[in-house]
Amino acid sequence: MMPEDETERLRQQRRDALVARLPERLGRWVIWLLAAERRTLRIIAGFLFVLGGFFSFLPLLGIWMLPLGVVLLAEDIPLFRGLSARLFAWMARRRPDLFAEQYEGEG
Repeated sequence: MMPEDETERLRQQRRDALVARLPERLGRWVIWLLAAERRTLRIIAGFLFVLGGFFSFLPLLGIWMLPLGVVLLAEDIPLFRGLSARLFAWMARRRPDLFAEQYEGEG
């Protein structure tokens, strides 16, 4: 088992790798939302995304909202940090390419 600080470092590294893969405009929005001074807005958005994930049967909402909400909430609520770390570990086992280094020129 990894020490807690190593697990948190790995969680943040994986989060940043996924954010880097987002389209430029969306990536800028997520980086803006992850800034420390936007804590309240981030928590509200996180809960709304989780709620939207539960209503994925409705048009425009989807199950994709659930993990995004967990990742946003993990920045401020320790209970969600472990959940997001496990989510990222599961993703890394299934799709290790998601966390691989991206090089200039790759889409």
